[in-house]
Amino acid sequence: MTKQVTQGHVCIDDLSITFDVRGGSMVALAPTSLELSPGSFTALIGPSGCGKSTLMNAVAGFVPATTGRITIDGAPINGPSDKVGVIFQQYALFPWFTALDNVRFGLKRLKLSKSEELDRARAAIAEVGLEEHAQKYPQELSGGMKQRVAIARTFAFGPQVMLMDEPFGALDAQTRLVMHDLLLRIWEKHKATVLFVTHDVDEALILTDDIQLMSSGPGRIIKHYPLAEPRPRKLNRDNVHLLETRDEIIALLHQSH
Repeated sequence: MTKQVTQGHVCIDDLSITFDVRGGSMVALAPTSLELSPGSFTALIGPSGCGKSTLMNAVAGFVPATTGRITIDGAPINGPSDKVGVIFQQYALFPWFTALDNVRFGLKRLKLSKSEELDRARAAIAEVGLEEHAQKYPQELSGGMKQRVAIARTFAFGPQVMLMDEPFGALDAQTRLVMHDLLLRIWEKHKATVLFVTHDVDEALILTDDIQLMSSGPGRIIKHYPLAEPRPRKLNRDNVHLLETRDEIIALLHQSH
């Protein structure tokens, strides 16, 4: 039975972001509107410096809007929210905590009892397949394992919206494929609304429901590509639509550059 998702509705309404710089100001994001349905999985693609990460950081509440607004389930985002989880490329793990304790730390905001906290952290570690490595420190883990811990830590506290900023960009090709399968499995279970920033067109085509393409900076969304193909997806000659979509996106990215 498909999980009914009613939370995690993100509305980005005419959002623009300008930063003060020496001698003036810089427009990092031109007026942009985007709606993410509850439980959807959306990719954000564009040239370097187009504002992808700026847009994501605004949804996370890390960067204030200059104009426009962002709401989640109708509530405005004016700062970091317990509804939103963020996964970065560089893991952001505490080196002095074990894998299990890194996940437990992410649960502190929920003010659970110690036993509930531990049970939830252990379940999250098991969900990403790291039971045997729960007591290891980050320096004892591979890059893929570190990112598994980061994913476990974020999903463990039950965010309604998950923001992922090139989470697999530092991993080798084989590990990325494994992480794709892991992420899709966990997303199918939890059904958080995902906004996934990536430079990798193939990754977006394989993982997401919808690709939002941004122009070069100051960025704005110029086109979107809904993807109806069932998962798991393969980029081969049997999937003509995916291959045509890939070619079109790459051509537009080249034009932007």
